[in-house]
Amino acid sequence: MSKFRGAFLSAALLAAIGCAQAQETIKVGVVQPLTGSVADNGMAFVNGAKLAVAKQNAAGGVLGRKIELVIEDGQCQPAPSVSAAQKLLDRDKVPVLVGAFCSSATAAVMPIAEQRHVPLLTGVSSKADLTDKGMKYFFRSAETDRVMSLTFSKILAEKLQLKNVAYIGVNDDWGRGSVEDFANEMQRLGVKTAMKEYYEHGTTDYYTLLTKLQASKADGVFVAAETQDGSILVKQFKELGLTTKLFGVGSWATPEFAKLAGSAAEGIYAAVPYASSIPTDLNKDFVNRYAAAYKSKPGKYSAAGYNALNIVMQAIGRAGKAEPQAIRDALYKTDYAAPNGHYRFTDKGEGYGYDAVLVQLKGGEPVVVTMTEAGKP
Repeated sequence: MSKFRGAFLSAALLAAIGCAQAQETIKVGVVQPLTGSVADNGMAFVNGAKLAVAKQNAAGGVLGRKIELVIEDGQCQPAPSVSAAQKLLDRDKVPVLVGAFCSSATAAVMPIAEQRHVPLLTGVSSKADLTDKGMKYFFRSAETDRVMSLTFSKILAEKLQLKNVAYIGVNDDWGRGSVEDFANEMQRLGVKTAMKEYYEHGTTDYYTLLTKLQASKADGVFVAAETQDGSILVKQFKELGLTTKLFGVGSWATPEFAKLAGSAAEGIYAAVPYASSIPTDLNKDFVNRYAAAYKSKPGKYSAAGYNALNIVMQAIGRAGKAEPQAIRDALYKTDYAAPNGHYRFTDKGEGYGYDAVLVQLKGGEPVVVTMTEAGKP
């Protein structure tokens, strides 16, 4: 009887362990700015990521296990992003990382992921040379500054009849890269450069900069800005009575920017990889589900988070196990139908196949001017 009871307890213990292992989650580490001047954009990314995970978990998860997002605040800065990534790797033992929004922050995390042999996917960082560094564990499902400038400079120059353009960007890798790429392409098209100016994240007074813009006699101004900075800048732009044609990259087509900028956003042109007005069935479904969850339409960063997590979850499924090397190999085989195109990766980990959209803000809504496939290898 004692032997029978012991065998029964052993079997019960093994069954309990097996059940616990079966219910163990698959963790995905996420580094995004949750504080600071781009926190709104980081939270939009997180919201999109959560929506993707909720849908997948409702369908049974991946490999019979629920996906668990472990989210850390990288503040859009290199040092905090590195600390966040190290915490996720050391404490949480995540087999894959997603992040870290700002290009300079992602560039700082890339060597950590490479050294630890853990795949890192960014859905946002757009500095063109990130995928030219020879990293074997880095992937990008985001547009590059170079691609957007090549895709839209000619369209903007002709549509707005530009002859002399001023360039304003945030003083970081993304802002400088965007300004340089668009300025170079515009100059190649015969459009002169009136000025180049940069501002710091979190700036609240743009009057001096805008006075320089007014004096430059530019007929167009390109701006690389995120939600908080951009909304303040365009409000002050309107306060000074400036009528220079305004276009750019960043958060212009997001509902967060439209809400903060109000009437000052009217008429702005934005070159973006995603807009809620893209007329596809997949996008309509995404917009409806996002609006039901968050009482707002999604913007480019919401879509970036949604796409990044779907790409990662599909890779884990293809890998057949939640191990870094297997996930990394599976990411190269990505074939993901997104709300804004069909994503694949080159052998450099560069995403392509997504749609690029030029929109104009009218009544707070991004109205599609033109749409084309971008990011072709």
